[in-house]
Amino acid sequence: MIHQLSLTLPPEQALDEIAFREQALSHLSLPDTVDVVVRKRRQSIDARNRQIRVQVEAEVFSGETPPPLIQYQKPQTDVSLAPQAIVVGAGPAGLFAALRLIELGIKPIVLERGSDVRARRRDLAAINKDHIVNPESNYCFGEGGAGTYSDGKLYTRSTKRGDVRRILEIFVAHGATEQILVEAHPHIGTNKLPAVVTDLRESILNAGGEVRFDTKVTDLILAGSSSDPNELKGVVLANGEELTGVGVILATGHSARDIFYLLHKRHVRIEAKPFAMGVRIEHQQSLIDQFQYHLPSRPDVGRGEYLPAASYSLVTQTRFKGVERGVFSFCMCPGGFIVPAATAPGELVVNGMSPSRRDSQFANSGLVVAIADEDLRPYADEGPLAGLALQQDLERWACQMGDGRQTAPAQRIADFVDGRVSNELLPTSYQPGLASVDMSDVLPDHISQPLRQGLKDFGRKMPGYLSNDGQVIGVESRTSSPVRIPRDRETCEHVDVRRLFPCGEGAGYAGGIVSAAMDGERCAEELVKLYK
Repeated sequence: MIHQLSLTLPPEQALDEIAFREQALSHLSLPDTVDVVVRKRRQSIDARNRQIRVQVEAEVFSGETPPPLIQYQKPQTDVSLAPQAIVVGAGPAGLFAALRLIELGIKPIVLERGSDVRARRRDLAAINKDHIVNPESNYCFGEGGAGTYSDGKLYTRSTKRGDVRRILEIFVAHGATEQILVEAHPHIGTNKLPAVVTDLRESILNAGGEVRFDTKVTDLILAGSSSDPNELKGVVLANGEELTGVGVILATGHSARDIFYLLHKRHVRIEAKPFAMGVRIEHQQSLIDQFQYHLPSRPDVGRGEYLPAASYSLVTQTRFKGVERGVFSFCMCPGGFIVPAATAPGELVVNGMSPSRRDSQFANSGLVVAIADEDLRPYADEGPLAGLALQQDLERWACQMGDGRQTAPAQRIADFVDGRVSNELLPTSYQPGLASVDMSDVLPDHISQPLRQGLKDFGRKMPGYLSNDGQVIGVESRTSSPVRIPRDRETCEHVDVRRLFPCGEGAGYAGGIVSAAMDGERCAEELVKLYK
């Protein structure tokens, strides 16, 4: 017999597997025997009140063998002699597009400008320790894309775009913990993602696909006139090699600026897209725990062994020079680290990540301001690339305001709001180090002033958030792509150029690992419908 359960329990009963089993069996008046299997389906923490509770949905199988936890099976077909499609980029969009192409009988050739996950570690160490940025292999470029080394959160609201459960099952089949199938806000962790990404690659190779690292696309093979191309035949690599296929899935991520410039140069239509920029804000994790879990503000009182490091989500509306501007937290990383995410020497970008245990003493989040049309007017000559130019200028200036390397400009929070340079900065998770500056000298007024207003609002919502017990670190400029590559709503094909399928976050159609993966699968499916 199968029993469906929905229980609301304190954390020590819900989050301890033995204790939860006892509660489930007691609720159903079932004996604790080997033929009774308790399987959670979903759990979420409700910390709105002082009495924290965990809501759990579960199935209990009594005298009946449970079905397999996941339905997904790794590809068993061989597509080595099948028609081929080109996938540019080995982030989540590209990898999941490749897997779906294999299932549909197409051989994917995945081209990644950066290195594999093992080699990427050396390049990341060079950024953190020696301030050396490899423009082809860094926190944004390389196997697995930005997600591999920037947290691994799997939460998405994009449920209408694909099958979220399928994406999570594919991750589990390739080594991710089964817990991601249960958690309301699943998370793999930066320390575990490299092994998962490596296994995804092995599935592609074992099925006869190709994955090429350190392979940069430098041009497009287009049919039609130079000013009005109408079909993409293939791509040209940095070594001069030309590759053709039945279609090209362009999944290069939001930081591949050279691809946007290439498309613009080759008269492939692109357009400006809304985006946001700002800072990373860092606090002690214990402070966030105190507020979110209603704990007394004493150093001897922690969240206990069952509750995870607390997170938060903040949003407010501000007004600057008569224009409404949203200010919001972005990519909050509980128990995490701030990392240098520049993709070129002379630029400085910060991002956040968390290991699987989320056990760092620090909490950080992006804190960003929506960019308005007025902000882009000085870059009007850049056309649809105006947002890229603004990003680049801010990142170069931030680098100069540090020490010309990867030392990040920073200021304690209350000092920033009050306009004082901090005499001393706090300990930080950011390995390359911080430089105390007036962040108003780093950020333009249309970012710094709304941030100040937003911080005042957030300080009222979360006591202690606005204080000198935390600091702002700049700049967080890569929240999303400032460019969209337009495509047909139904077919995912570029609106003008046949056989080109703009995909994922870089094309403007995703906002994280899961949504990018779903978009990759969808683009693969539409390519096969049109051109197999």
